[in-house]
Amino acid sequence: MNHQRDALLVLADGWVMEGWGFGARTTAIGEVVFNTGMTGYQEVITDPSYKGQLITFTYPELGNTGINDQDHESERPAARGVICREVAPVASNWRQRHTLADWLRRHGMVGIRGLDTRALVRRLREQGPMNGAVSWDGASAAALLQAVRTAPAMEGLDLATTVSTPVAYQWQRAADGVLDPRLQPAHGAGYRVVAIDFGIKRGILQRLNSHGCDVTVLPATADYDQVMAHGPEGIFLSNGPGDPAAVHGGIALARRLLQQERPVFGICLGCQIIALALGAKTFKLAYGHRGLNHPCGAAGRVEITSQNHGFAVDPDTLPDGVQVHRLNLNDCTVAGLELEGRPIFGIQYHPEASPGPHDADHHFARFTRFMERRRQQSRSDHSSPKC
Repeated sequence: MNHQRDALLVLADGWVMEGWGFGARTTAIGEVVFNTGMTGYQEVITDPSYKGQLITFTYPELGNTGINDQDHESERPAARGVICREVAPVASNWRQRHTLADWLRRHGMVGIRGLDTRALVRRLREQGPMNGAVSWDGASAAALLQAVRTAPAMEGLDLATTVSTPVAYQWQRAADGVLDPRLQPAHGAGYRVVAIDFGIKRGILQRLNSHGCDVTVLPATADYDQVMAHGPEGIFLSNGPGDPAAVHGGIALARRLLQQERPVFGICLGCQIIALALGAKTFKLAYGHRGLNHPCGAAGRVEITSQNHGFAVDPDTLPDGVQVHRLNLNDCTVAGLELEGRPIFGIQYHPEASPGPHDADHHFARFTRFMERRRQQSRSDHSSPKC
C-alpha cells in the first residue's frame, strides 16, 4: 500500500487537499459538486447530467458492491472525476463485473480518496460550487490552480448537445419491460412518445416503457417537423447537464411544442426548458440539489425525491396560467410546474429514481393518463355521427 499521499484536489479559491489516487492516472478539471445519496454511485457516475463535474460523495465509503453491467444510466461514465472519503478494498455482489477502481481506470477517469469530505462539503456550501481539479499524474498545485482558474464556468454552457444521441433510435423494451399489467394502455398499442434527449437516463426510458410507452428518442438538435413526423401522442423533454438558458435550440423547439395540444412532460432540465419556453428565467443555485433524499411537496403530500441539478426556475418570472404544483421543502424553490387546463407539466426531480426512492413514479402515470384521455377523445370524435 502506498502510504505517501499522491493525488491532489485543487479548488479555484486556492484550497488544496491531498489524498490517494485511484482509477486512471490523469488530471480532470470541472465544477466540484456534492451528492448526498447513501447508495447508487454507479448510477450517479453514469448520469449524463453530471457532464463536466467532479462529484464529491458525502457517503463515507464507495465501491462495496463493485460495478455491474445492468445499472448504467449511459454507456460510460459521464462525470469527470470522483472525490470520496474511502473506497472499499474488496467489492462483493452477485452482479459485480468490475471493481470501481478498475472500471474508472478502463474509462480513463480519475478518482481521489482519503479526503475529509465533510470539510469539503462545508466549504462548497459556504462558498458555492466552483471549478476544481483532481490530479493523480504528478502535476503541481500551482499549475493545477492556473488551469482551474482559466476553465469555463458552468453558467452559459450548453452541454446537453454534447451528451445527446447523434441519431434517432427506438428504445427497445426488455422482455420484462412492463412490470405491471395495470400500466398497459387501455386502448390498443403502446403510447407513441417522442423523447428529446438532452442527456436522458436509461432509467427514465425503462419507466416510460413500463408505463406502456413506445419511445422514439431524438437528438437535442431535432426540430419541430422531425418531432411531428413520428406522430407522437406525447412528448417528453429529458434531463441533462449544463445551463438550461444556454440550450437555445431546445427552448425554441419547446416553444413550438407547447402551442399544440399533445401532452408534454419534462424532467429536470426538461422542466426548466418548459419554463424558459414560456418566457420565465432560471438562476444558478447556491450549491445545487444532488442526492436521493430531497423532500418535495404540495398541500397534504410530501415526496422524498432523487435530484441532480444546479439551476432552478425563478417563480417570479413565470407567466399567468402557470402553476407551481411542487416546492422543494428544503429551500422552497420550484420543484414542479404545470399549465392550467392543459396536459403540460414538468418536475424538478427524478421520478424514475434509479436507485430510489420511488415516491414520485406516479408522474409517469399522469403523463400516460393525459395521452389516454386524448386517445379516447380522438376515438369519440371519429365515432360521432356526421350531418
